[in-house]
Amino acid sequence: MRVLSGIQPTGEPHLGNLLGALRWWVADQRHGDSFYCVVDLHSLTVAIPPEERRQATLATATLLLAAGLDPESCTLFVQSHVPAHCQLEWVLGCIASMGELRRMTQFKDKAAKGSEESAGVGLFTYPVLMAADILLYDADRVPVGDDQRQHLELTRDLAQRFNSRFGETFVIPEAAIPPPGRGARIMNLQEPTRKMSKSEGAPQGVITLFDEPREIERKIKRAVTDTDDGPDAVRYDPVTKPGVANLL
Repeated sequence: MRVLSGIQPTGEPHLGNLLGALRWWVADQRHGDSFYCVVDLHSLTVAIPPEERRQATLATATLLLAAGLDPESCTLFVQSHVPAHCQLEWVLGCIASMGELRRMTQFKDKAAKGSEESAGVGLFTYPVLMAADILLYDADRVPVGDDQRQHLELTRDLAQRFNSRFGETFVIPEAAIPPPGRGARIMNLQEPTRKMSKSEGAPQGVITLFDEPREIERKIKRAVTDTDDGPDAVRYDPVTKPGVANLL
């Protein structure tokens, strides 16, 4: 069983990354042929200075080691160090359709903040590069967040289309998504209907893995909850009490 997943070096990794991904990577690394990468090419969709990106890439790789990934048990690498990622992206881009990529909800959400006309082409083709990342290594299983499920489905579609046209070449990967309540989706402490993210949402609602304990305590104490003060005010109800449910 071959496993592959990646993390972007944009900003500081946060609690959502740790609970939703990194701890599962560490647990999985000795149960299969595991590949984990710092996907710095994907981070090019976010405008940050080159030197800052280089530092973030090194810091992210260091964090993965600190979290427990062992190079003796898994393959840990930087995406841009392997030119085949971009080479395969071009091939897959030639069999992907504009309609498929326009239906990607992440592109629609991010493009809506400005306009689709001004959105970067890299943001539009991001799922194709993600598909190349996965298919290049014949990954059987891909640990992803629930928000990446649609991208994984596109990867499967492209692999099947390629195999049908050119012969059996790629393994059709399966998504490995943590079940609800086990860190699959950690929300922003100030905007509990939006996932905790380095690149969007209220920064004071993001707990980074480099925050000092006092800073973490302050952010949690100031987290958005609600005005209900009845006997069952503290209960897990993601629909009507998203803030409280996220804290729980």
